[in-house]
Amino acid sequence: MVVRFEFLWFLSSSSAFAFHGHRHHLLHFARRFAAHFNSTSGATIHGHGPPHFKSSTLGGVGKKLKGLCVSGRLGEAVNILCSEGLVADGSLYASLLQECVDLKDFRSGRRVHAHMMVVGFTPDEYLRTKLLILYSKSGDLFTAHQMFDGMPDRNLVAWNSLISGYVESGRHEEALGLYAGMRSQGVAPDQFTFASVIKACAALAKLEQGRRVHGGLIKRGIKGNVVVGSALVDMYCKCSSTSDARRAFDGSRVRNVVTWTALIAGYGQHGHVAEVLQLFHQMISEGLRPNHVTFLAVLCACSRAGLVAEAWKYFNLMAAEYGMKPKAEHCAAMVDLMARSGKLDEAHQFVKFLPFKHHSVLWGTLLGASSVHGHLQLATVAANRFFELEPDNAGKYVVLSNVYAARGLWRKVAEVREVMKENGIKKEPACSWIEVQREVHAFLVGDRSHPRADEIYKTIKRITILLKDAGY
Repeated sequence: MVVRFEFLWFLSSSSAFAFHGHRHHLLHFARRFAAHFNSTSGATIHGHGPPHFKSSTLGGVGKKLKGLCVSGRLGEAVNILCSEGLVADGSLYASLLQECVDLKDFRSGRRVHAHMMVVGFTPDEYLRTKLLILYSKSGDLFTAHQMFDGMPDRNLVAWNSLISGYVESGRHEEALGLYAGMRSQGVAPDQFTFASVIKACAALAKLEQGRRVHGGLIKRGIKGNVVVGSALVDMYCKCSSTSDARRAFDGSRVRNVVTWTALIAGYGQHGHVAEVLQLFHQMISEGLRPNHVTFLAVLCACSRAGLVAEAWKYFNLMAAEYGMKPKAEHCAAMVDLMARSGKLDEAHQFVKFLPFKHHSVLWGTLLGASSVHGHLQLATVAANRFFELEPDNAGKYVVLSNVYAARGLWRKVAEVREVMKENGIKKEPACSWIEVQREVHAFLVGDRSHPRADEIYKTIKRITILLKDAGY
């Protein structure tokens, strides 16, 4: 009986061991396991090192494994490598890791890393960077940071991979902190760095920092990169500076559908529906084909402006002109439009006969609309269907509770709160933030922690009185 050390993948998936600084812990455990297994099972495991590994060159087997990778049979290649106890070279490990990243098969990537540790293969800087990319893209930022900290020479690719990993995981402040650290160490950013950092600024609505990053981009002479150009347009829109977004758009040498869609969506979010429709038709006239996201931006803009006929026109255009089947999000935009027009029953019938009526976004939109219009019966129906699909969504429980409270149905309010309590559902407090003179101010509901809280609440009270006097 031959023991295969597949169990080491389990250890490698634990962040505490999944980097080479702790390989000796893994091997020590492997040897103890082997000794125990020999004494209790009669299995044949020889020597003090990991068993069943062939240290000879792979030869034709290596070519076979690379061929399996190229043909899309990554799992089979990894299984052969691990189960046959083969010791690969750096080139094969690099190919396997790259394929794992490309296919987002991070489990196989961890197995390859575990195999490298068990056979005692020490990766060079290139392979360390590959491993860092693997863990960053998988969202395992703890292990990615351990890999990063263990690199004697952190190249630009390593910095970019870690910054991108933090951005994609929604940890934008930390991503900006890494960027500052990278600059302090004299590492010059490239277009990939700027694309990630601009996304972080957009997510945090940090307009001034975004402008400084844009200035650095210009100083570096980086032009004509469509990813960076699109990110700039999106960032300025999310920071409520559509004028800057337009300048960034007009200054882009290369524009693709993402660039156009970013500006269309930005104008739509700020209620500039005329500009949305003008840009949409200009994009088509320049030979670009709108995608699902473009149409969603147009439909949402029409919904906010109450343009019922125009919205249906573009909704039908998707299939008739471009052969696109509307997705649940497009249908939700139409539900929102009908609800804003007071056509709640029509919106309900629309949802009931959709092919994907089991999509929570539709019922969530209908619930929100019913809440706004005080339609108790429809709110209850929509809530029941929504909670069948997303039983742990705290926000929608609060919406339903508010519907009952508006009708004075306090027993129903108590029932909703009891369900939330029984299921351990807690609503995270909503947070808003604004950047003033390069400083970000964050606010929670009922928050009085801000040093100027008294002034803020007095201002809110004064604005509320003015609104009431104006008839709102």
